[in-house]
Amino acid sequence: MEKNKTIELVIEDMLDDGRAFGRCEGCAVFVSGGAVPGDRVWAKVTKVKKSSAEAALAEIVEPSPDRVAAECPYFGQCGGCAMQELSYDAQKRLKTEQVRAKLKRLGGIDEPKVNECVGADTLKYYRNKAVFAVGPHGEAGFMKAKSHYVMDIDDCMLQSDAAMACADALRVFLKETGIKCIKQLTVKTAFGTGEVMAVLDSESKEIPQIEKLVSMFDDAVYSLNEDEEGACSLESVAVIHKGRCRIIAGKPTITEEFITDGSTLRFEISPQSFFQVNPEQMVKLYDKAAEYADLKGGETILDLYCGAGSIGIWLLEKLRNKDPEAFDRTRVIGIESVRPAVLDANRNSVINGLINTRYFCGKAEEELPGMMGLAKLYKWNEVNERVEREPEIEIDRADVVILDPPRAGCDEALLAAVAAAQPDRIVYVSCDPGTLARDIKYLTSNGYVFIEATPVDQFPWTTHIEVVARIQKKKA
Repeated sequence: MEKNKTIELVIEDMLDDGRAFGRCEGCAVFVSGGAVPGDRVWAKVTKVKKSSAEAALAEIVEPSPDRVAAECPYFGQCGGCAMQELSYDAQKRLKTEQVRAKLKRLGGIDEPKVNECVGADTLKYYRNKAVFAVGPHGEAGFMKAKSHYVMDIDDCMLQSDAAMACADALRVFLKETGIKCIKQLTVKTAFGTGEVMAVLDSESKEIPQIEKLVSMFDDAVYSLNEDEEGACSLESVAVIHKGRCRIIAGKPTITEEFITDGSTLRFEISPQSFFQVNPEQMVKLYDKAAEYADLKGGETILDLYCGAGSIGIWLLEKLRNKDPEAFDRTRVIGIESVRPAVLDANRNSVINGLINTRYFCGKAEEELPGMMGLAKLYKWNEVNERVEREPEIEIDRADVVILDPPRAGCDEALLAAVAAAQPDRIVYVSCDPGTLARDIKYLTSNGYVFIEATPVDQFPWTTHIEVVARIQKKKA
């Protein structure tokens, strides 16, 4: 295969970065430019390696039966929704097969049981969190694909109306004032209550004319309530400078509400805490996690990378609705490295009437071995000396472990501590099937067996997929 040669191939797959994949002349070819699985295309080779090649789409000779017209006017420019031209049923099938393939190739599982992808009922405007980049000339939007150029985005089929209204207000503010210190806007929308939070990342501690911007945010969100008075309201505005967060208007948190098994759960969300971005699909994800946890009562549950405590609280609430006596004998111990999230988790337990939870701040890979007596814990004293410290709680056993790590997956030291705790069941919630497969390979080499996995599509139209996996201790 030669560079600049035009080749014909059938697209077999799509990668996480949106490139398509096919084969030609016994060589793997990665095609950029908008091809989807099932397309027969002409592509021009741009780079040749030992066993693969890069190519750019030149022409679609025969479109895939799963090809659809993209709805978003920014498709092909914005780096977001790579699957806009693929039918939703095909997206679910593709994501299911990608999970299965990674568990086989990276996890070393011959025939992994992967259930059908749990699809979304709501395919548009489903995100409760939007992160807008700010450009040097007052642009407010998303990065252009494969570049650092910020595109102004007037509408996005994934984001809430409140998020787009705040982005529009910020764009007007920046172009009217010429202020340059704001680098990012994050908008969080609680779908259950209509409460909205705007978070500004700033290069300077003080933002000039910030009162004007807060007023513009408030007017923009209020303008969405023409049909239903009070349905949506700006409740909080915060500024983050050098990692430190300061509330400049309104409350320190917004509150999200869910109904599960007839009872209402409330979660407070702060500017720096993590919360699942698709609340409708979160219910399906957490219900599957509860099924895999299979709580009977009396268990000690370790909720690692616990965030605002939502998974552990969800599991306990379902158990309380099912069997109050079993609930009373069950406890959750959570570990999270982001301190504001730990404060949220403990507060969320109180809000929901739970007294059998405790959440601690620290790196799970360090705290858990210390809590179990497998390693020493350290701190820095008042004269900046590293000294040994006692664990905040001692754990003699773990029956169920919940793992919900960031995209990079679990630290191997944490996996070693989890294996040493010998829980009967591990529920692994992952936003990256590749690191999930890698971590499962470690666990299956250290006393555990993979049972099954269920993909839950939190991110329609994108290449991302959430997966919840059930892992069991091997029987003697």
